[in-house]
Amino acid sequence: ELEEGTHEYAYVRNTLVELNLALVKFAAGRFASRSEPMEDIVQVGTIGLIKAIDRFELSRGVEFPTFAMPTIIGEIKRFFRDTSWSVHVPRRLQELRITLARAGDELAQRLDRSPTVAELAQELGISEEEVVEGMAASNAYTASSIDAQADEEDGENSLADRLGYEDHGISGIEYIASLKPMIASLPSRERQILSLRFVSGMTQSEIGQELGISQMHVSRLLTRTLARLRRGLTLEE
Repeated sequence: ELEEGTHEYAYVRNTLVELNLALVKFAAGRFASRSEPMEDIVQVGTIGLIKAIDRFELSRGVEFPTFAMPTIIGEIKRFFRDTSWSVHVPRRLQELRITLARAGDELAQRLDRSPTVAELAQELGISEEEVVEGMAASNAYTASSIDAQADEEDGENSLADRLGYEDHGISGIEYIASLKPMIASLPSRERQILSLRFVSGMTQSEIGQELGISQMHVSRLLTRTLARLRRGLTLEE
């Protein structure tokens, strides 16, 4: 309702930008692994935020963060599109990638969500296979060394620190899967003792008090049960 160009209009607009900078930082965080400085990405994202503020209409019944996020991300993606390609791809795919990005931004604004492959194909009058091909080509425009240092606010030292590693605990999954049916076949009291000992973390004396039996009896039952489970695992192997 304020007249554009007035002091009041500029004050409200600048205040809205400051109040919604968290959206920009959140969107920029999705691109933290890129080689460009985070300050540059945030600056470009802020331009997208300003565009979203200028275009936002309350009558649409959409919350501002939902409306603004596609515009902010679109502006950041356009910034990356201006960088050089790390891997050579045909000119046709380079142009298709840009066309897809623009169409994706426009559809996201109209639909208030990310468009599907089918919707992009219909919008551009091309096949879904071409859309997928263009999306795949977008992965080749820039690359980063796995030794590149991450942003200071990130807890990791480099991109290599974010790579997956061998989980030695995976080997225990097979044992757990094998133990479940064997434990289910045990008498109820032995299952209860196992639960109290290894789930509740109770001592043998505490288990004896809980069940009304001696600590020695608990020890014998527990030893016998564990030996039975070990034999079952050995036979399966």
